[in-house]
Amino acid sequence: MNKSASQSDDGALARPTTKDLARVAGVSRATVDRVLNGREGVKKRTVDKVHAAIEQLGFVRNIAAANLAKSRTYRFLFILPQSGDQFHGEILRHINEAQTAFTADMVTTSVRLVDQNDPFEIAALLASLSPETVDGVAIMAPETPQVRDAIHRLQERGVHALPFISNQTLNGDKWVGIDNHAAGATAGTLMGRFLPNRAGKLAIIADSILSRDSLERRSGFDHVVNSEFPHLTALPSLETYGSQVRANHIISETYRHQKDIVGVYILSSEARGPLSAIWNVALPQNIVIIAHERTPCTENALVDGTLDAVITQDPGHLVRSAVRKLRAMTDGRSTLRSQEKIRIEIILKTNL
Repeated sequence: MNKSASQSDDGALARPTTKDLARVAGVSRATVDRVLNGREGVKKRTVDKVHAAIEQLGFVRNIAAANLAKSRTYRFLFILPQSGDQFHGEILRHINEAQTAFTADMVTTSVRLVDQNDPFEIAALLASLSPETVDGVAIMAPETPQVRDAIHRLQERGVHALPFISNQTLNGDKWVGIDNHAAGATAGTLMGRFLPNRAGKLAIIADSILSRDSLERRSGFDHVVNSEFPHLTALPSLETYGSQVRANHIISETYRHQKDIVGVYILSSEARGPLSAIWNVALPQNIVIIAHERTPCTENALVDGTLDAVITQDPGHLVRSAVRKLRAMTDGRSTLRSQEKIRIEIILKTNL
């Protein structure tokens, strides 16, 4: 009896090969290769035959082996705000780590810094990218019409785009980051629990409320505070635009005109600027302050009692997830949803 193509020498079932696909589909191996790699010049009827053979044989392509044979590399670019402090430093550190960690997977990573308050600069950078130079881009930028349109055109040119930390509407759930509405709601719950019997106002500080993560955090925070803690009133958002001078001015002016502030929520990813401004105006010792992201600054503020809680996400997981998702998008595959879910973590002085 002749051994079948799907059986190994010892009688065990072997993984179907492209040779098996070609035999079942009745086409050449070259045609199978063109279909698997999405190349043009193959009739739809032939493509359907190959896909039917894939389904029949349970063929799973060994992408790593194919990339190694072709000496293919994945070229991924991270676009990050140039204004940033310790949290951005952590992100950059983990991007550098990824360059080493994903070497065996033929992945190269690079970084470009942009002015997050200039959507035209971001759009111009995106417009300069092409499939000849980059396979995928992880973008951390506020959502504006200019950026949304530039991302859409980038995808049309064949470059995969992945919103990073701050989502963009057009990508739906194809992005990397925490559920920011839930993160804001968590901050609102903590604030209300820390202030069960103290009526007063809450100062809300952001780099820019144009950033979708800030908008969603503010929405989640307001929903919980307004529905569950009516004795607390959230004031309009204060935007620092990453400027320490502006942070000092708007926070001191707010406190001068609002003497009954009992809590502060810093919803941007960088807390050092707002915290420095708060220290300068010497707010009352019993004021409750909640911030985002674990950095040396927020760790020290937890230890000395300035901060009551930090809501954070793992920057290493963010970067690794972005690389895995971009690679899957490039290969036309999906990732494991549970593996890529970024958890919302709460850090207090007691569990630091």
